[in-house]
Amino acid sequence: MKLIYGERIGKLAILRTSCAAVIFNPTRQKVLLTRRSDNGRWCLPGGAMDLGESAVEACAREVLEETGLVVRVGKLIGIYTTPNFVAEYADGNRVQPVDLLFEVEPIGGDLCITDETTEIGYFSLDDMKSMDVMEFVHEPIHDAFAGQEAAFVL
Repeated sequence: MKLIYGERIGKLAILRTSCAAVIFNPTRQKVLLTRRSDNGRWCLPGGAMDLGESAVEACAREVLEETGLVVRVGKLIGIYTTPNFVAEYADGNRVQPVDLLFEVEPIGGDLCITDETTEIGYFSLDDMKSMDVMEFVHEPIHDAFAGQEAAFVL
C-alpha cells in the first residue's frame, strides 16, 4: 500500500470504513504498534470493516488477525477523514479512508506476529520519532495519549 496526497484526491477513490486500535501498556506510556508485512512500515493494528459486521467486531477481528490478542473494544477515541489523501493498493484500487479509532483492552490470546505483521511491540511517543511510522497514524496516537473524554472528529 502506498499513500497519495493531493487536493481532494479522494474524488478518485472509493470510501472505506476502517477500524484501528490503541492498546496501552500497563503504565499507559506506550502503545502497541505492528510492522506491516506489505510495506515494512509501523502502524496501529486495524483494517477495513467487512460487510455484515459492526465497527466493534471489525476492530476486534483486525487486532486478533494482526497481533494474536483477543480484546474488549472500549471508547471511541476519534473519527478521522480527509479528502486529501488516498491509500493505493497493489491491485490499483484507491481508497479514501474513514478511520474509527478505539481504545481496546486485551482479555486473552497471545501477542505474536502474524501473516500481516513482521514485528510487534510497545513504543512511546519518543520511540516513534526514530521509527518509520505511517504518516496518518501520528495524529490519532497523540489524540489517544491526550485522554480526552469526547471523541475527536476530524
